[in-house]
This record gives sequence, C-alpha cells and structure tokens, in this order.
Amino acid sequence: MSSIPVIDLSPLHDGSEAGLRTTAERIRDVYSSVGFAYIVGHGVSVALVERAFDAHHRFHALPESKKLRISVNTHHRGYIAINTSTVVTSRYAKVTRPNQSESFMMMHELASDDPDVAAGRPLAGPNQWPDLPRFREEVTEYNDTLKSLCGRLRRAFSVALGGAPDDLDACFEHPTTFLRMLHYPPLPDTRPDDLYGSAPHTDYGFITVLAQDDIGGLQVLTPNGVWIDVPPMPDAFILNTGDLVPRWSNGLFLSTPHRVYNRQDRDRYSIAFFYDPHMTTTVACLPGCTGPGHPTQYDPVVYGDYLMERLNRNHDYRKEKI
Repeated sequence: MSSIPVIDLSPLHDGSEAGLRTTAERIRDVYSSVGFAYIVGHGVSVALVERAFDAHHRFHALPESKKLRISVNTHHRGYIAINTSTVVTSRYAKVTRPNQSESFMMMHELASDDPDVAAGRPLAGPNQWPDLPRFREEVTEYNDTLKSLCGRLRRAFSVALGGAPDDLDACFEHPTTFLRMLHYPPLPDTRPDDLYGSAPHTDYGFITVLAQDDIGGLQVLTPNGVWIDVPPMPDAFILNTGDLVPRWSNGLFLSTPHRVYNRQDRDRYSIAFFYDPHMTTTVACLPGCTGPGHPTQYDPVVYGDYLMERLNRNHDYRKEKI
C-alpha cells in the first residue's frame, strides 16, 4: 500500500436509498482496512474553503501578543500556542517533545442558557474570537458547512455498520464539534527524529475532515506498519475515523495513527474539523457488530470522560488547572 484510497461522495447527495447504500459499502471497505481516505464529490465549494484558509492565514499573521489575548480557556476554545501540547497519550511513539504547531480552536456554539452550560459540563462555554474583520463569520460558515456534511456521513457510517441510517442520530442530536486551524512552521534541518509538527496519534472521537494546503507533511501508518505520505489532492478533503469507531464497530473499523512533519522551508496550514457525539454519550458495541464467535472487545465508555482524560494529559493549560 503506497497511498490512501479515494471515496466519491456524489451518490450520497441525491437523497436516495441507493446512493446511501453505495456510499456505505465504500465506507465499509475503506475504514475496515485503512481508516483514511480522500473524499471527493463532497459538495463543499472551493470558494468557501479558500475563504476559510484566508481567515486562517490572517489570524496566524497577527502578532503573538494579539493571539495571546484569546489564549485557550478551560472550555478548550481560543489560541493554542506552540510548544504547549505534548501527545503523552500516544500508543505509537514515546513522545517527550511538544508539537511544533500553533492553532486557533473553536467548538460548537452554546448559548448562556444552554443546559450543558447550566449543568457545568466540561468544555461547555463560549468561543473566543480575535479582533479581525469577517473572521468570525467566515470561520463559522465553514464550520456549519462541515457539520452538515458530517451529518450526512454519519448516516452512511451507520448503514456501513449494519444499522439503519438514523441509529446514531440520538448520539449526535447535539454534537460536540471542534474546528482547529493549525499552523506548522518549518522544522529545522538539524531537528531530532522525535520532533514532530504533530506526534504520532489517533483522533479521540468519531470522524475528522481535514483540509490541507499544498505543502504536504501528513503521514499515515498503514496496517503493515509502514508510514506513507498523504499529499494534497485538489478539491479533496481527507476523512479519517477516530477512537470511538472501533468501539462502536467492535474492532471492525480502524482508528489509524497519523503524524505531521513539515519538511518544507515554508509554513504549513491545515484545517481539521472533528465531529463527535454529545459529551454524555455512552459508546458501546452496536448490535450489528457482535454475535456468535465475535464477542464484544471493548467496555462501554462515556465519550466526555474519554476525551477529558486525554485533553487533561496532553495540554499544558489543563495541567495548570487540575
């Protein structure tokens, strides 16, 4: 295996059962064997992606002092500075050096009277926004479009896992979403081997949709243990599954390790959208994924507990708070 596969989502958008089944079959093939794919025919306009990247560049061009005005808060929203996150929970490398990236993080918007805010649930709070013209509007438009796309993908994944299209709807009635605008400066020529833009890891949740610029640097660990490059593909996103999916699928679907090295002499920019269930969701093996000769491999887990354990260990700002 030298490259990740391509999935054409065009059949998903006609609203037909046949289109949904076609997409679900392709998802089942890919995510039970690789865990990563390019997605094309996704319906997201090039202009919208370009506006999001323009906002991304404008934010990271700000002086550090202005970005620090919205330093990441206890709700995991705001500016995450370079050298402040280390993936100590990685199962695929002994990580001792912090990631060489900085980022802007927004999550799902919550009103002040939202039940999660009233209950004081973890991460339930307001987003933070820089003082940049049009930034909030452009980033929110991109966020909302990706959320809608992931809602359609969720139905296809549910069918791919042997269920009905709406089997996961209750878990995502109020989804947990993250939009992270990542900036990776070039790594020095004399860098140690264990200095990464993003250290080897798996994502914590359900699915991730990644837009990357033309620099490259993303690598995926194949099932036979070889790291391969995932170069940019025009008008394509990269879709991967996170740690909840093996639990729902009883190990049928993968959560594939990946990492980032920026080996170029230019800055790398990417936008990752994470689409996860509500924090209170109990993730357990789905009925269609177990049976005689295939017992349940994972204990049930509450998504919010799983997520917070990793955030608390990997981010410096949370270590300071706990």
